[in-house]
Amino acid sequence: MTGTQKFEELKHTRRPLSGAGQVVVVDTGALIGAEEIAMLQALHSRSLGGIDSHLLKLAQKGAKNFMETYYVGYGDKSIGDCGTATIFIEGVSMLVAKAVQDTQLYNGQEASTRYIDFAKQPFANPHGSAKGTKLLERLRAFHLRGLAVMKTVLAERHPRQQDEDEKVWQKAINARAFDIMRSFLPAGAATNLAWHTTLRHAADHLLRLRHHPLQEVRDVAQAVQEALGEMYPSSFNQKRYPATEAYVEQWMKNYYFLDEKYPVNFPGVVLERDGIDRRLLGQYREVLQNRPVKTEPPKYLAECGTAQFRFGLDFGSFRDLQRQRAIIQRMPLLTDNLGFEPWYFEQMPPQLVGEAVEFLRNYAEDLRTYGIGGKWDKDMDGLVAAQYYIPMGYRVTCRITGDLPAHIWWVELRSGIAVHPTLRTVAQQTGAELLKNYGSEGLVLHLDNTPDRFNYKRGTQDIVEKVPTAV
Repeated sequence: MTGTQKFEELKHTRRPLSGAGQVVVVDTGALIGAEEIAMLQALHSRSLGGIDSHLLKLAQKGAKNFMETYYVGYGDKSIGDCGTATIFIEGVSMLVAKAVQDTQLYNGQEASTRYIDFAKQPFANPHGSAKGTKLLERLRAFHLRGLAVMKTVLAERHPRQQDEDEKVWQKAINARAFDIMRSFLPAGAATNLAWHTTLRHAADHLLRLRHHPLQEVRDVAQAVQEALGEMYPSSFNQKRYPATEAYVEQWMKNYYFLDEKYPVNFPGVVLERDGIDRRLLGQYREVLQNRPVKTEPPKYLAECGTAQFRFGLDFGSFRDLQRQRAIIQRMPLLTDNLGFEPWYFEQMPPQLVGEAVEFLRNYAEDLRTYGIGGKWDKDMDGLVAAQYYIPMGYRVTCRITGDLPAHIWWVELRSGIAVHPTLRTVAQQTGAELLKNYGSEGLVLHLDNTPDRFNYKRGTQDIVEKVPTAV
C-alpha cells in the first residue's frame, strides 16, 4: 500500500444499467497499479460475481500478495494487454527513437526538433574518435549558420502583415527556417520520447529491440527491461527461450533495415504492388463516395486487400511519416548514396546553396577518409553505425503497405498545408495514384492540393505554459 491512502477511499465512478447491471470506472489512485488492473480484468472474465468482489480481494490481500496469488504463472499473455506502462526515454539518438517507434502499436510522443536548441544538444559519436566528433561539430556549425541566414532571408521574403501578431509571425519564420536547416542535423542528434504501452506489447517489442543491429538500441532495451522488471516484477521477469532469442537475433541482424538501391532521381511515387480486389471494392461505392471531410472510412474496407507504394523521401520527413501507425513501413537504411533532397537547396539563397553543396561534398569525402562506416559498399555493420553521422536531408527508400482505410487516412492527413513540404508532396502524389487506380470504383479523397506557401499559423503550433492572470 502506497502512502496513507486506503482502498475504501478510492472513488470508483458508477452508472446503473437497466436490470441489475452497472458501469464502473475504477479509480486506481495510488493503490492499483498496471499489473493489478490487468489482473482485475482477468478475474472479471472468469467470474460473474462482479468487479466489487475482486476489488475486495485486492483490498484484503494487498497488491503484492494479490499478484503472487493470481498473476504469476497464469500463462495468458492477453492479461498483459489489460495493464499499461508509461516509459520516458531521454538523451538518446533519433535512431533509438525510430527503433522504439517501429511498431504499429506504438503510442507516445517524441520531442519536436523544431523546439530544441541544437547549439548545445548532444550528438552521439559511437565511433568514439576525435575525428567523429569533428565531423559532427562541422554539421552543427553549418546548421546554426544556415539557420541564422534563413531567418533573415525568410523575414525579407514574407514580411509581417498588419493583422499578424509579431511574436506569432516570428515563430512561424523560425519554424520555416528550421524546416529547411534541419536537413543538416545528424540522425545521431539527441532527443527524448515517451512510450505508453500495454505490458504485453512492451515485453514483445523489447524482445526485438534487445537484438537490434545498433548497440545503443540494445542498451536502451536492456535499461527499459530492468526498469519495468523492477516496477512490474510479475510481468517482466519471465523465462527466455534460447531458440526464440536466436531466431529474432538472426532476422533483426540480416533483414531489419531496408537497403534498396535506386537511382538518385526517383520516379516519384510508384505503386509497387496492387492487391486491391476491385470487384469487392466496387460493392462499397456509396460508402466511398459519400464520406465527409475529416471522416475515417469504415475499417471493413480493409477486406478489399492492400496496396504497396515505394518512393524516395528525406530521412527528416521519414521521421514524420513513421508516425502513421496504420500502414506497415520498413525501416530504411540511412546513407548518403541516394542524394540530398533538392527541396532544401531550392529554399536557400544562391550563395548558401553553393556553400551547402560544397560542404556536403567535403563532408562525404571525410566521412569515408576517416573510416567511419567501414567499407561503405561491403560492410553492412559499418553502414548501420554510420547512420549516426549522416545528415537527415539525405534521401532514403520508403516502402509502405496498407489497406485502403490506412492509405486514405495518411494521405489526407499529410497533404495538409502545415505538413513539411517534402512529405506533403509524397502524400499528394500517393493520393493521386490511389485515385488513378481506384477512383473508377468510387474512391474519393479529400486532399489539400493548394500550393506550398509560408504558413503564418505555424507560429501558433506550440505548447506554452499559461501565465496566470493577475487579480
